[in-house]
Amino acid sequence: MALKKAQKEHNLPGALPHHRMPYKVGSRQRMIQRVLEQQWAISDVLSGDRKSRHLVPSWQDVDVLESINQALQPLQEFKDALSGESYVSVSYLKPVLHLMNTTILAAKEEDSDLTKSIKMKILEYINTKYDNPATQELLDMTSFMDPRFKANCISSDKVSDIRARVMSEIEATMPKEQSLSNQDHQGMGPTDVTLTKAKKSLGSFFKTSPAPSSMEPSHTVEVELNNYMMSPTIDSEMDPLTWWQVHQVDFPHLSKLARKYLCIPASSSSSERLFSTSGNVVTCQRVN
Repeated sequence: MALKKAQKEHNLPGALPHHRMPYKVGSRQRMIQRVLEQQWAISDVLSGDRKSRHLVPSWQDVDVLESINQALQPLQEFKDALSGESYVSVSYLKPVLHLMNTTILAAKEEDSDLTKSIKMKILEYINTKYDNPATQELLDMTSFMDPRFKANCISSDKVSDIRARVMSEIEATMPKEQSLSNQDHQGMGPTDVTLTKAKKSLGSFFKTSPAPSSMEPSHTVEVELNNYMMSPTIDSEMDPLTWWQVHQVDFPHLSKLARKYLCIPASSSSSERLFSTSGNVVTCQRVN
């Protein structure tokens, strides 16, 4: 009641302070933001009780909270975007990391020393987390297979390595595909042949057998890869899966590789949400 009265006096929204949840990403920042928003109402309530007057935030406390909020607030939107499960998110990691290092978490002149220090610590943690060569190669592959980015976010000295990996992965699956195709043709029985002959039309007499392709598999993949690289990148708001569905006829081998990499979630948030939901449904009371 005292808080609601103070909120009305200061024309503040009637919202309760957020509580920090240890396993919920971003809860600390939202808690700090709510305290800053309601600081005058909170101060009035605390100062009204003699036992809690010492808890009234001082100007130094407010400065610290503002510095922390200024450093953490820009990350909230990226956290929400990378935690999605109904769209491709893994290929965003490489561009987002680049954006954080160059813009979002870059130190600004108006930042306080504490804000600059927090930003630097966050960048050190993030860059160390993704510094593993295998992880970097995976992020490069996912970004490369996304028609929104391709090689734009990959360092120039690594593009040739990524192209070589794409070709080797596709060529490794080609013999298996060819053998399955041959088995399908060999498995055609005499009944199938008879049915095919019975359905001959006049136009079938003028048909010629398609000439076997003289192009080597490696050259086929290279041509497909070059055409993909020369095609224009799509808008960042477009769905890359829709693009691949439309262009899978033009890039039959690359489209299969895109499905392999673009299905990876960028974070474990979706699985954690699933476990949280199941934990709320399957309780001890329900089991018993």
